[in-house]
Amino acid sequence: MPKMKTKSGAKKRFSLTASGKVRAGQAGKRHGMIKRTNKQIRNLRGTTTLSDADAKIVKKFLPYG
Repeated sequence: MPKMKTKSGAKKRFSLTASGKVRAGQAGKRHGMIKRTNKQIRNLRGTTTLSDADAKIVKKFLPYG
């Protein structure tokens, strides 16, 4: 049986934590910074964990994650 392939786009955007949750970058920091408050920009740094519903979809693209 051949190995399953991981989706390249998902491999670059998501990673799994030790407990199996999906870690992703924060949304909303690509453009339009002038309309966001400094507090909002500060709080959008780093990464976040996806909700269970979103994580279920992403895990299909990371078969060996």
